[in-house]
Amino acid sequence: MTIRAFFRGILAAAVGLLCSLPDFSDAAQSIRVLLASDVQRLDIRADKTIWVTDAEDRGHFFRSSLRVEVRGPALLLNGTRVIGDQITLRAGDRDLKLLLPRANGNGNGAAAQLNDEKSALQVSGLIQLLRRGKGLMVVNQVDLEEYVKGVVPAEVNSAWHPEMLKVQAVAARTYALYQHMLSAGRDYDVAASIQDQVYRGRQGIDARVIEAVESTRGLVVTHQGAPIYAAFSSTAAGITEDAVVVWAKDLPYLKGVECPFDIESPYYQWKASFKLETLEKNLRLLGFQVGTIATITPLTFSRAGRVATLRILHSKGELILRGEELRKAVGYTVVPSTQFTIESVGAEVVLAGYGAGHAVGLCQWGAKELAELGYSFSAILRYYYPGTDLQNASLTKAPPVPISGS
Repeated sequence: MTIRAFFRGILAAAVGLLCSLPDFSDAAQSIRVLLASDVQRLDIRADKTIWVTDAEDRGHFFRSSLRVEVRGPALLLNGTRVIGDQITLRAGDRDLKLLLPRANGNGNGAAAQLNDEKSALQVSGLIQLLRRGKGLMVVNQVDLEEYVKGVVPAEVNSAWHPEMLKVQAVAARTYALYQHMLSAGRDYDVAASIQDQVYRGRQGIDARVIEAVESTRGLVVTHQGAPIYAAFSSTAAGITEDAVVVWAKDLPYLKGVECPFDIESPYYQWKASFKLETLEKNLRLLGFQVGTIATITPLTFSRAGRVATLRILHSKGELILRGEELRKAVGYTVVPSTQFTIESVGAEVVLAGYGAGHAVGLCQWGAKELAELGYSFSAILRYYYPGTDLQNASLTKAPPVPISGS
């Protein structure tokens, strides 16, 4: 064997070894983000050409402007009919601007301001339109790091301390990767709303946001080598909450910790009121058999002092309702947290409380204060997610499927 042949053999073996290693590069390359659902009409803009691929892999292109409409079993692309239940849109290396319809406020569900360029959602990557029922799901398939850049300024103020922006970047990246690894059977990985984490495409991205994301590129919070369910909320106003209390998910890294750091939050203390008939109506819509409500009384409390369950006496009997179910029924913005007392129950229910959000995991306002006190992003993350490590996303394994209790 010649020396050249010998080295060729070594090179071939090395290439073979690299090819046999698991390919982690695609594991976090892109995230599928649900932007809207049940859409009947969508306007898209681009600087140059919009390329469209239909369900049969046929290509179409449009010069800078496209309207997609649902018409019976078909879709119309600028009035031209295409058959199929999905299409993919891209603009090469350029962004797409989506003019998503918004309710016009007259109660009939009609769309308004479709052509308002200022309200357009500007996104990178590609757009998938999936026919589901009578409308379309709008899904943005976007690079993970670009997605994180769109989450950070939507979740916190980009003028906050740089270490806090890094905290938010790592938490958002971790949450997205966790959902991505468990969503193979779904049409999307995360929703672009408080259902998961808020994402507004390019809106709000500045040099500070880019620095926070790029300086933590690829870093995620892990437990036993897998990305964690990186829950976060605005203001704990006390001890953070155990996940098992809020979601019946007993996760070892989502246990309550002291959080006396968020007193400067505008949501630290609040008052709220809502109509009793609104609660009755919304509980029925959620499937609860409830009559006319007479009394509402906190029944049990979490270790952190939040309302775990409430006892509701009504004309048809008794209903035991979880605190988070009350928030869902009335509105998460109406009742900011379950850390409240009931001041009165009449035609209106009046609450007084503290904090905002579910209070599980990272407290954003608490992390802001810790960053200003000089703590690093890694120290802050380890404090709010006890027993975790920071790891490169490419080296992680899939997390276990969470088991929920009743």
